[in-house]
Amino acid sequence: MSSVNITRDILHRQIRDKRATGFQRFYHVTDPLIKRLGLEAELQGHTGCVNCLEWNEHGDLLASGSDDQHAIIWDPFRLKKLTTMHTGHAANIFSVKFLPHSGDRILITGAADTKVHVHDLTVKETIHMFSDHTNRVKRIATAPMWPNTFWSAAEDGVIRQYDLRESSKRSQALINLTEFCGQLMEAKCLAVNPCDNNYMAVGANGPFVRLYDIRMIHNGRKSTVLRPVFDNLSPIPDNAVQYYVAGHLPKRLTDYNSRLRVLVTTSVTFSPDGTELLVNMGGEQVYLFDLTCKQRPYTLLLPQMCEPSRGDVQNGKTTNGVSNGMHLPGSHIQCTQSKIQLSSTELPPHLEKIKQQANDAFARQQWTQAIQLYSLGIHHSSCNAMLYGNRAAAYMKRKWDGDYYDALRDCLKALSLNPQHLKAHFRLARCLFELEYVSAAQDCLGDFKGKFPEQAHSSACNALDKDIKAYKPESENEKRNCPTPLQKMIQKEVSEDELDQRGQSLDYKHRYCGHCNTTTDIKEANFFGSKGQYVVSGSDDGSFFIWEKETTNLVRILQGDESIVNCLQPHPSYCFLASSGIDPVVRLWNPRPETETDNGRVVEDMEGAAQANQRRMNADPLEVMLLNMGYRITGLRGVGADGSDDEDSLGQCRPS
Repeated sequence: MSSVNITRDILHRQIRDKRATGFQRFYHVTDPLIKRLGLEAELQGHTGCVNCLEWNEHGDLLASGSDDQHAIIWDPFRLKKLTTMHTGHAANIFSVKFLPHSGDRILITGAADTKVHVHDLTVKETIHMFSDHTNRVKRIATAPMWPNTFWSAAEDGVIRQYDLRESSKRSQALINLTEFCGQLMEAKCLAVNPCDNNYMAVGANGPFVRLYDIRMIHNGRKSTVLRPVFDNLSPIPDNAVQYYVAGHLPKRLTDYNSRLRVLVTTSVTFSPDGTELLVNMGGEQVYLFDLTCKQRPYTLLLPQMCEPSRGDVQNGKTTNGVSNGMHLPGSHIQCTQSKIQLSSTELPPHLEKIKQQANDAFARQQWTQAIQLYSLGIHHSSCNAMLYGNRAAAYMKRKWDGDYYDALRDCLKALSLNPQHLKAHFRLARCLFELEYVSAAQDCLGDFKGKFPEQAHSSACNALDKDIKAYKPESENEKRNCPTPLQKMIQKEVSEDELDQRGQSLDYKHRYCGHCNTTTDIKEANFFGSKGQYVVSGSDDGSFFIWEKETTNLVRILQGDESIVNCLQPHPSYCFLASSGIDPVVRLWNPRPETETDNGRVVEDMEGAAQANQRRMNADPLEVMLLNMGYRITGLRGVGADGSDDEDSLGQCRPS
């Protein structure tokens, strides 16, 4: 018997016997195990795309649902099909869930036929059929605290709640997004916080993600009492919801729509400790929101940042050498005394080496590699202004979606640590212009000239001045991005409450780039590891991506499907993954033996794959269709730097 089969049998026995504590520590998800991750087996049984996967609580069973309208229960460690049943659905199954505390006897399914079905696996019968939704059901959620209750999200814009103890065969409409956002609002996904089941995250079409306190909306009641999130976190407002959004997305929405690139949240999931929310944004990137942080998007704060503050201006003149009125926000970083001294240009030898490697990558125009190395340095020295400033320069050269906003955030971090950071101040002005906050860019540039008068007539300043003056709000490009009549109708339907909530949105903590999510709206992103130390997501190129959570660095790409990987479900205890997509199979992944050198599923050129996916995301619909059919297209527009630079007099795009 091979070593892999022996390991699988040991895992199976340990899980069955519930004596896995020591072995679980041994199989903890670590970087060496991630680097050995490879394909172990393919589970054959479905005849259509496998759209959803779900482990049971102990991880000894795996459920799958498919376009073939069947659900299958697998023993993944013996590679056996235990139960196959027709669910009674008349269309594609999009979600499967084991009901908690049911002894793995009850399985819930949601499908494109608008139905939610409850099945008893022991007798292979459908025991409840709910028909309250009026559009496709995309996701089911359960909560251990409420073993008889579950929820569904559907494209009719409604989140429904079910209680199997009630005699009624109808569900309750818990949240109706169309009441606030119009009839074209679609709920795509939801998740319940594993550490506090009172909190539910909901994803829909559009860039905003919503976090609800179920206690405050139950049975339609809305409490006016502020309830703390997880006791010591920021309070949810009195209408039971807090919004989250990547700061650059609201303003870019019309531009994305004009390119037929729809922003839609395809999955939401909480971290194991319940303090973070991971969001896969269709048409964009993967985002991590820290629920303990109240940082609002800087783009929403720009009006306040551009107002003169009392005491800074005396007799019409500034007291700090700044000429206009833009006041940068103070530091949001809490640094210990030992870290504060690292905000200078000096770094410990091992971090200086990393910085030099990043600078070398930058010089070779390997922007992603430079960003990853700067990110590694920041992870170990989070109060070093120079590293933030250098990473901002790399983002500005790479120019992927969201890079200018990340660069803006880095510039603000650098300036909060070192207000005299010349390059960060100028880069901030350039970022504001590229993000089309032209007035703020003009104010920031004026501040820069006042603070650094010796640079006021540099070629860099002159070039940005020229760009600002040449900007025409009513240009053809602006007209092209104006809302269509349909978009205007949608905007008109948005309620005042909805607009207020959007205005109070909170920003993301981390962003993960490299995958592509434009073709399907069920693509997942999940935490991997008992402490959620990695992030995984499928991609339209048939691969799945693994990032380090804290550094955001891409560490592994594996080919998981001939076309598209939609589902990635990490095992609840071990370094073990289940994946599925367009192919009618479920694939299982675990660390391969160290003696196994041939792993044909590994994508070696990770930077090239990420770059190709960024081109894919910016391709027009015809090009995307051809790409999905297997054609290779070169010269796709909309990504990368052109190499020209009028700002060398400042070293604006050169790292320090």
